[in-house]
Amino acid sequence: MASMAKLKTGRHTSAIKAARQAEKRQIRNRATKKATRETTKAVLQAIEKKDATEAQKTLKSAVSAIDKAQKKGSVHWKTAARRKSRLASRVAQLAAK
Repeated sequence: MASMAKLKTGRHTSAIKAARQAEKRQIRNRATKKATRETTKAVLQAIEKKDATEAQKTLKSAVSAIDKAQKKGSVHWKTAARRKSRLASRVAQLAAK
């Protein structure tokens, strides 16, 4: 029965594991941040077109994406709150016009 070569126990085995974990987190963070950027861009394009109904629809998905990124730890909670607030106020300004 062939098994993986066992690493010698030592200080750097934990560093190897930490590197693996960091790589997984980096991939996850990149994906969640990209999703927030894309949905935010959709809201801003709807605002630019002055389409209030489309802006409100896309705002909902953008807020969801931002919340997911914050929940995963990809984005700081205050950053998430600030982005949601700024998007919501811009959509509200558009709806008021």
